[in-house]
Amino acid sequence: QVQLVESGGGLVQAGGSLRLSCAASGRTSSMYTMGWFRQAPGKEREFLAGINWNGGSTYYADSLKGRFTISRDNAKNTVYLQMNSLEPEDTAVYYCAAVRAFGVVTVTGYDYWGQGTQVTVSS
Repeated sequence: QVQLVESGGGLVQAGGSLRLSCAASGRTSSMYTMGWFRQAPGKEREFLAGINWNGGSTYYADSLKGRFTISRDNAKNTVYLQMNSLEPEDTAVYYCAAVRAFGVVTVTGYDYWGQGTQVTVSS
């Protein structure tokens, strides 16, 4: 079992930045690929970024245009999502998730989920 808790969300003006954190716990949590997703009101949950167990490989949704960066610190059992140049369209609940395999981009492909953290970008 892996438990995930997101934090770092909040209200930010357009053009600003936020860094989200996802604290993982569980005996083998550091061995999982971690992903970030988001879900805006009325929309499906969408994949944003993923990182392999040691942080050596990452993959991103093309739509991000390089504005977001995923990273992890296994010593702290924490995964981060640095978000820059935020736009009102980035307003959503952001979730982290864990899966054994690398390269997974679907919601159903992930095994464990956090409760989410709200990000609101004002214009």
